[in-house]
Amino acid sequence: MQITDPPALRAMAHPLRLDLIELLGTVGPATAAECARQLGSTQASCSYHLRQLAKYGFVEHADSRGDGRERPWQLTDIEQSWSGEGPAVEHLERVFVQRETDRIAAWLARSAQQPEPWRDAGFVGGATIPLTTAELAAVRAGLAAVIEPYVARLTERSGWPEHYRFVRILLVGTPAATDPEEPRA
Repeated sequence: MQITDPPALRAMAHPLRLDLIELLGTVGPATAAECARQLGSTQASCSYHLRQLAKYGFVEHADSRGDGRERPWQLTDIEQSWSGEGPAVEHLERVFVQRETDRIAAWLARSAQQPEPWRDAGFVGGATIPLTTAELAAVRAGLAAVIEPYVARLTERSGWPEHYRFVRILLVGTPAATDPEEPRA
């Protein structure tokens, strides 16, 4: 789902709403009460934010379970991306980046207490490399292709491997803040 509508962008730019989108993407359909338990929130708050997400087409009611009293929610699309210019996009990007930065810092703070295989597999790193815009676009496409088989697991929930954990993969490529006319050291 490609989001460009400023009201929809503003609706998405809330940490709990981003958490709800991610939770429904990973666990599948869930009620507001189940979301609240998973996210450490209240049922009323999750219910409100799910209704706001539904208003803009991010989530919808899933098939009822059992007696029909439980009303699970599900994503309308497993992937969300946004584009555009203006305050709504800028705000969503700031909220998204801050949320991810907090998660990285939390992993670093608790990584020493994690099982060794997960400590060894997890990583934080980066590289500053000379690229053209076409090369940067190719890197983005290549990274997306690498993770695509794993993203597909979210819609095909059978056959998940034993001992899995949900892992955040960030795909970020940002040009360095240097003037192209500056002499290189």
